[in-house]
Amino acid sequence: MCAVEDIFSSLGEVELVEGRGLRSEQLEGVDVLLVRSVTRVDDELLADHPLRFVGSATSGIDHVDTQALARRDIPFAYAPGANADSVVDYVISAIANCSDMLEQLLAGAEVGIVGYGHVGRRLGERLQALHIRSRICDPLLEGAGLPELNSLEDVLTCPVVCLHAELTRSPPWPSYHLVDASCLPLLRDGALLINAGRGELIDTSDLIAWLRGAPTVELVLDVWEGEPRINTRLLARCRYGTPHIAGYSYDGKLRATHMLYLALCKSLGAAAFKRQAPIEPLPVSVPSHLEGAALLRWLMAKVYDIRDDDLRMRGAMPDGFDELRRNYPRRRELGSVQVSNAGQLSEHALEMCRALGCRGV
Repeated sequence: MCAVEDIFSSLGEVELVEGRGLRSEQLEGVDVLLVRSVTRVDDELLADHPLRFVGSATSGIDHVDTQALARRDIPFAYAPGANADSVVDYVISAIANCSDMLEQLLAGAEVGIVGYGHVGRRLGERLQALHIRSRICDPLLEGAGLPELNSLEDVLTCPVVCLHAELTRSPPWPSYHLVDASCLPLLRDGALLINAGRGELIDTSDLIAWLRGAPTVELVLDVWEGEPRINTRLLARCRYGTPHIAGYSYDGKLRATHMLYLALCKSLGAAAFKRQAPIEPLPVSVPSHLEGAALLRWLMAKVYDIRDDDLRMRGAMPDGFDELRRNYPRRRELGSVQVSNAGQLSEHALEMCRALGCRGV
């Protein structure tokens, strides 16, 4: 968790432990537990330890048994939206690095967004700013005054389909294995399917079986059923595969850590002395001859290139999934870019920079 020792040390002693293998006995004498998505917080882990607070520096909480926490009257907080811009950058990089898909979208093709929470909504806003059309599917939000909502079937027919739904197993709208053999045939030839939500949104067995007869569909997967032991046959079939790092930007990690710090201070009735420090901008001089798709690709490559993570992933399998996450390089967001030569750029180029969230334009 980014800067956790610096931020939380004013409240007590901080001990760092390996998250996936955390055992109940390690919580002896612990007052506060802070985790990420690799730690399953449930009855077995909690046992009878009198924790005063549990926090998860994540947007999703399917790894946390909130009912188990409620039964023990343990306050809980997480960080919804902290990594949304990071995940959106990941999606944009994936699209930009898949042949001419970006050009197709800028020319009028649509992106299908499944799940319109913090990440899905932020992606929709980014696409709208880029004048890229989208279709949205989220039955949990029916009638909520949102943009027009579509059925899953309609969304799956888009040239690009992005999965950002929360992982749920409960009626009336469970998302577990939402994409399976019954709907995979709706994906069109040449479609790009991106999953940066949860691996269990897709039935892996059905996907592998269906792919044998659908060679033109492109896959970008950041999340996998069975993490950290992933299906290497599926990785081999992906255009890009990454180890659950779409939301791993430095900026997003800092936001999440600070959100938990504020929640813990509130829960303990303690004064919050640590303020979130301004994140240092990333100065960039943009070539004045670039516009449109070329400019977007250039800016994206300056900040995040999905191809680098894909190469690391393939070189580290089958056993290096967690090691890649633990030693992930420091990565910034498009929103951290400070354009240093805005006066030399055309209005179209400036509009593109603004749409991507860059500063100084």
